Amino acid sequence: MILRIKNMVCDRCVMVVRSELERLGCRVCDVRLGEAEIGEELTPERKRELAARLAELGFELLEDRRARLIEAVKNAVIGLVRGSEVVPDVRLSDYLQERLRVDYRQISALFSETEGRTIEKYFIAQKIERVKELLVYDELSLGEIAFRLGYSSVAHLSAQFKQVTGLTPSRYKLSGGGRRRTLDRV
Repeated sequence: MILRIKNMVCDRCVMVVRSELERLGCRVCDVRLGEAEIGEELTPERKRELAARLAELGFELLEDRRARLIEAVKNAVIGLVRGSEVVPDVRLSDYLQERLRVDYRQISALFSETEGRTIEKYFIAQKIERVKELLVYDELSLGEIAFRLGYSSVAHLSAQFKQVTGLTPSRYKLSGGGRRRTLDRV
């Protein structure tokens, strides 16, 4: 049985969900961002118990097909931004359509309707959160960060950063970087 779970955005989330499933006595086959595979069907009672426990931890068991698709889009975007050292040079629409096996126009319309913003704006917000994180770590130059996140130039990164945050990257770095958000709140 595959369970779709909202707000799984990092490896720690995967560990927490795996732990909860095991605590409930489920035979866990695999847990990855946005879903868990278990080796049995859950009774409605156990499913409610799992949903309640996941809700206490900030997750949500997804039943609705549309909600599952939105969560799959978010997980795919997060995976694109954070899944490798350098964001691959691909068109977002092609990447999502190939990854999710759903027409991009359908994905885009549903996402905009449900989330109140476009997938592209969500993608940019995820990239900016990653930039904030890398700025705080202070291990890379702005040029290296721009390259890693697929920006055409430092100027493009800086302009987009300021548009989203209201600060330049250097001003953000000087401020101590206290304005970061968790991935599920981006």
